[in-house]
Amino acid sequence: MASSHVTALQSKHAGLEAQLRLEMARPAPDAAMIQMLKKRKLRIKEELAQA
Repeated sequence: MASSHVTALQSKHAGLEAQLRLEMARPAPDAAMIQMLKKRKLRIKEELAQA
């Protein structure tokens, strides 16, 4: 069960990374969206470190 949780977190982390790259590639990136994505990514990374 724990490994499926880790796999799900890794998948979410990768999805957020993709969203972040897309947002930063836009001609006028939304700074608030970038900040929110980075915070969510950091929370997931911290949770992965504890797993």
